Amino acid sequence: MHKEFLMGNEAIAMGAIAAGVNLVSGYPGTPSSEVLETVARHRGEDTYVEWSVNEKSALEVAAGASYAGARSLVTMKQVGLNVASDPLMSLAYIGVKGAMVVLAADDPGPISSQTEQDTRHFAAFSKLPCFDPSSAQEAYEMIQEAFTYSEKYGTPVFFRPTTRVCHGYASITVKDPLEYTKHHPEGFIKDSSRWVIFPRLSYQNHIRIEERNVRLAGDFSTYERNRIFPEDLREPSLTKQGIATGGISFAYAMEALKETGTVRLLKIGTPHPFPEKLALEFLDGLDAVLCIEELDPVIERELLCLCGKHHLPVKIFGKLTHHVPNAGENTQDSVRQNIMDFLECRKPQSALSECRSTKGEAHCASARLTAKSTSAGASTCSGQEDIPPLPVRPPVLCAGCPHRASFYAVKTAMKGKKTIFCGDIGCYTLGNAMPLDMVDTCLCMGAGLGIAQGVGHIEPDTACFAFVGDSTFFASAIPGVVNAVYNQADMTLVILDNSTTAMTGHQPHPGTGRTMMGNVTDKIDIEAVLRGIGLKTVKTVDPLEHAAATACIRQTADEPGVKAVIFRSPCIAVTKPSGCMTVDSGKCINCKKCIRDLGCPALIITDGNIGIDDSLCTGCTLCSQICPAGAIIPVDTKEDASGNSKSLRGGDSHE
Repeated sequence: MHKEFLMGNEAIAMGAIAAGVNLVSGYPGTPSSEVLETVARHRGEDTYVEWSVNEKSALEVAAGASYAGARSLVTMKQVGLNVASDPLMSLAYIGVKGAMVVLAADDPGPISSQTEQDTRHFAAFSKLPCFDPSSAQEAYEMIQEAFTYSEKYGTPVFFRPTTRVCHGYASITVKDPLEYTKHHPEGFIKDSSRWVIFPRLSYQNHIRIEERNVRLAGDFSTYERNRIFPEDLREPSLTKQGIATGGISFAYAMEALKETGTVRLLKIGTPHPFPEKLALEFLDGLDAVLCIEELDPVIERELLCLCGKHHLPVKIFGKLTHHVPNAGENTQDSVRQNIMDFLECRKPQSALSECRSTKGEAHCASARLTAKSTSAGASTCSGQEDIPPLPVRPPVLCAGCPHRASFYAVKTAMKGKKTIFCGDIGCYTLGNAMPLDMVDTCLCMGAGLGIAQGVGHIEPDTACFAFVGDSTFFASAIPGVVNAVYNQADMTLVILDNSTTAMTGHQPHPGTGRTMMGNVTDKIDIEAVLRGIGLKTVKTVDPLEHAAATACIRQTADEPGVKAVIFRSPCIAVTKPSGCMTVDSGKCINCKKCIRDLGCPALIITDGNIGIDDSLCTGCTLCSQICPAGAIIPVDTKEDASGNSKSLRGGDSHE
């Protein structure tokens, strides 16, 4: 160990390096910027650092690295968290394997920001743990502990320094390089039941998150960054008044108490989940508590809730009672004055803290009535035992969907190679289903690009693919492509262009050439956009021409850097099918390759024989192209003299 004179942000960065961080991504914004810059200056050979194109891309890159078992850190300021909120909220449900710390630096004042947002609310909103350092030294130590907690509970965690912690200087005790943790990522392990977000998985994980946060609250009650001062609560000199605080306000309060005299003080270093057991110990025997914090009354509301929940006769004062300013940053002078006024027993200026609401009781009563009604209904229905349960029908890609052909072409081309297939939100999320099994991750719209980059930076021997639809490309994927090109990623972008926004009802988008007003407009050319961003290799192919599509992927994937393949074929709901396929029973060898490989709902087995449901078949011909016996032919195809059949789409009739 040795001492260095460091800015708070530098201390945070050195703490992350000491914790063995493998990847750091972020977008610059005061007061957070120096964290990433310091890591870049002092990083080891196995630590990757990038300025991402925006906070959303940064978070997705970090998530991909953590999926691969790496320790990742993503940095931004509080308003940047708004940009990153889409992947963040979904990632809270998915979780991580390697530790992931989301540093969102708040700016009370505000000194250089549009807002005075309080990231602690985001922690509660997303149900994620939050670490709130009170000094540069604590920030150095706490971020290392944040990585440990993240890995222990398999969740991203927030790290929320404020401006005075970020930009204050102090003499910091830091580790020597030989004392650094060396973290070696395990690598990405394919498991679609874990990494692909579906409603049922989200429901199950929500239950686990709530249970985890109860355990975390108990864990945080013994965490050394949450403490009661002085430790001997029975000291006779103590008054019946207490102070609750956190962050830089804790340092100000400790300075003020040197002048005003010792009172019981609660320091909160993890505002979420709130350390309830410790807080109850603090409240025991007190008459009144003053809460001093930046920015919002988070601690204050938690203590109010505890007093109500446990019927404690303790009055809670702070921002809600106007004993502490409810806007702007705290200063040492303002905190000293707040404490002096409180200890002199000045009367509250507002009765807000004593306000009681009956809305909650009414809501609960309504909920009880609803539950009772539902229970009665269920009881009535349960008597009708002659009604069989409905069969489980998982969602599948439509018969003839070009996305099935796209996934199958990539799967065929990359067979035997180490790959990751990062999916997205849309019809094509269903590519995760067997037998395709082609969606290894799915987080939120456009996130596949960032996750593929993150995994690629940790596992350069993995062929990384990101799938995105044409509508989602315009909605949220373009910044991810820019990020990949700018940061020299090695990945293949696959755009599934079916000429519509299919999953939500076939709405138009910038690539369709018409607006919702019915006006005809210039189509935005996806290929031109990609070339404008800087891609040198952009290829367009019809996925329903299997041999050509497979060859295109093989050739493109081997090229270095960022490259793209556009699989262009319209949704069957946009371009109606004009034919149907059938099985020539005389040629069929019953190998079931068509069913085993494609999983098309139009392919059926009747009495042990392969058949095609003509009410579902669209005549896409994909099954006929992979049939080794050439047994699948168009209904209206007549064999020529040599017995050969012609494909509706041209080309080979089978592989």
